[in-house]
Amino acid sequence: MIKPLASRIALVTGASRGIGYATGRALARAGAHVIAVARTQGGLEELDDAIRADGGSATLVPLDMTDLDGIARLGAALNERHGKLDILIGNAGVAGTSSPLGHTDPKFWDNMFAVNTTANFQLIRCMEPLLQKSDAGRAVFITSGIASKATAYMGPYAASKAALDALVRVWANETATTPIRVNLFSPGPIRTRMRATVMPGEDPMILDTPEQAAEFIVPMCAPLWTETGKFFDYPSKTLKSFRTPVV
Repeated sequence: MIKPLASRIALVTGASRGIGYATGRALARAGAHVIAVARTQGGLEELDDAIRADGGSATLVPLDMTDLDGIARLGAALNERHGKLDILIGNAGVAGTSSPLGHTDPKFWDNMFAVNTTANFQLIRCMEPLLQKSDAGRAVFITSGIASKATAYMGPYAASKAALDALVRVWANETATTPIRVNLFSPGPIRTRMRATVMPGEDPMILDTPEQAAEFIVPMCAPLWTETGKFFDYPSKTLKSFRTPVV
């Protein structure tokens, strides 16, 4: 069986559950060695067991994504051990509870941006040199439709994801003339714990699973993928371009 990602090194954040877990496992099945990053040791060990059962391999990295120095140390360790990074999946994120902006605690706001935006900024800083050493570096960041819909009572989440979108698009433009390809993936409603927290009255069985979404992320990580600065809208199964605002 031909594995399209054989011998490639893939870093996945938020890998202990949900889309991160499913993507890590799917990348390993495709042949990649997965560097699985998450706060939850137990979830990482479950992923490792699943990957090994599939015949793949992984390295587990318990790390809080707000630890910016820890992300830098991870980059140095990857450089020493592998000398490159082929795939970066920026998946770790938090949604929190819904509330009006006027009732939002500043600490809650700061934590939302620390995880959803600043951690990914640090990933870009620390992992770009390793992606440059790959023959076909690929980066995919998980965004949300809420970033553009400006959904009421989801202000911190919407703002932090909108900032992530801008950050990733800038990086895509900066690396457009290099072998690195940078894109966003918008999963829409998916059967995850985060979704259940935000929409507690929703029947999860009507939603697609993280495993179904992950099958569309894997091709975006392959050397054959050439698009950059785009976002894949999973609900419509369509790769889309960002539009210039009307002036």
